[in-house]
Amino acid sequence: MDGTSRSSIKPGIKVSIVLKEDQRSGRRTLGIVRDILTNSRTHPHGIKVRLESGEVGRVQEILE
Repeated sequence: MDGTSRSSIKPGIKVSIVLKEDQRSGRRTLGIVRDILTNSRTHPHGIKVRLESGEVGRVQEILE
């Protein structure tokens, strides 16, 4: 499942995100969602979240 819809993302789920510094390479980071930072219902580049590790990026894929 992709991460462009806010309704499909909840705190506690496992996701892969792209960090701001990795946008060019497309390198993904795995983690558990702590906070949802995007207020709009959808975003074409992915909903921005903060992981439990503190890293912030846009959701590319929902893994659970």
